[in-house]
Amino acid sequence: MRTADEVARDDLLTFLNAAFVSTGQAEFSSTADEQRLGLGFLHEYVRGNYRRLYARLLALGVNDHNLAEIIHGLLSTGGETPPDFQQEENALIRAGVRRLPPQRFWKLTARLRRDGVNNRRTRAVIRDWLARHPDPVFQAVKYRRKVAGALRHIHLHPTGEMPDFLFGDHRRPFATELFETYRGARHSQQAVTRLPYSVARGLAAKHGMDPDKLVERMKDRLTEKERLRAAGHNSSVELRPERLSLTELTSWLLSREEFGEQEQQWLERSARAVLERSGPLALSGRVAAVLDNSFSATSSRQRRGRPLAVAFAADQLLRLGHSDYRGFWTSPQEGLPRPRGQSNLSERLLDALEWGATTVLVISDGIENDPAGAFQHITKRLPSGVQVLHLNPVFDPEELEVANLTAHSRAIGLHRAEDLPTALGFARYVIGEGSLIELETYLAKRVHHFIRGGSDA
Repeated sequence: MRTADEVARDDLLTFLNAAFVSTGQAEFSSTADEQRLGLGFLHEYVRGNYRRLYARLLALGVNDHNLAEIIHGLLSTGGETPPDFQQEENALIRAGVRRLPPQRFWKLTARLRRDGVNNRRTRAVIRDWLARHPDPVFQAVKYRRKVAGALRHIHLHPTGEMPDFLFGDHRRPFATELFETYRGARHSQQAVTRLPYSVARGLAAKHGMDPDKLVERMKDRLTEKERLRAAGHNSSVELRPERLSLTELTSWLLSREEFGEQEQQWLERSARAVLERSGPLALSGRVAAVLDNSFSATSSRQRRGRPLAVAFAADQLLRLGHSDYRGFWTSPQEGLPRPRGQSNLSERLLDALEWGATTVLVISDGIENDPAGAFQHITKRLPSGVQVLHLNPVFDPEELEVANLTAHSRAIGLHRAEDLPTALGFARYVIGEGSLIELETYLAKRVHHFIRGGSDA
């Protein structure tokens, strides 16, 4: 019979894996509603039973969707915070909010308003974020309705022209240049192109402006994510690959037909940047990766080949980060990996073992069907000294966990290839080698660094 500490550790690791990878979007084998329902249950369960540890998980690099979910859950249930934990929980929330991208933060404030969460802590979080932001004018223009809603919600009265811009009728000119540009864009197409692109799109539609021509006129002012989205359907937009994250870069490359020396250089530069930030990978000996490019790696319309992009990016990291490494794709191809065929993971695992690997990383969504169950059969009979770690970019809402390939070893959630160094450092806890006390000690160190303003990754 398992002890209470073992149950707690397993509950936390199950949730943490889900919070690493799930964004509430559809996957190959589950709908968005199923993802949100399963993930929501885990949030409520862990927050209700392990509140201190739930809050501390903010420091472990959960994805932005779950970062916002944890913050919302903590702010919504402040009365349940133990008195001796209030100071630390408040500090964790403030640090978590600072890490949220602006669009996520304003989406969070809109949800708090909709749910009627307006306690003192919530008001302080919003006031603090606004006070710290270097360009509140830009935020007011880009997220006007959400900013106005948040200020109304917490009864905050800004100074200067901000109230007139957010709540006024815009009849009189503004002295603030961007406010005046927005006012003029109601009548001038030229003014539209001087606004943030997301704002300009809505106003351009009212003017009857062609969307592609708008992109072409604004191409020098697009953010990198806007460029990434626009480049797929507008050839005038030049992507700047050196500014993309490694997984964003591999996602974009996989959407293209050609892959040559220039593209390989972009990949290597991006992978080296990740390794420079993370330091050496926690790997030794001969390392192999079984990389799943079966048909299920296409994922869904929302996720658009995310599992394949993660595997492709991780392969690049491992090539540059470990001197004795070899990758084994389930469907080997020349050039870019493409999703096709069955998930013959067991065959590639045998290839890796025959090559002499002492550590095998399996990067797969966990859908094994060629033949089903063969992978587990092999892992039960591994040679002494050989370790197999399964890294999975997909959450299974039916099982309420990141899908495992074997019953005796837990998979490790991997949302982005950039998280691979962290995942490898955390692996011993996930596979059950670390106790709850060791996990809490590890968390405490990360919390200290996180609250002081360091990276969580």
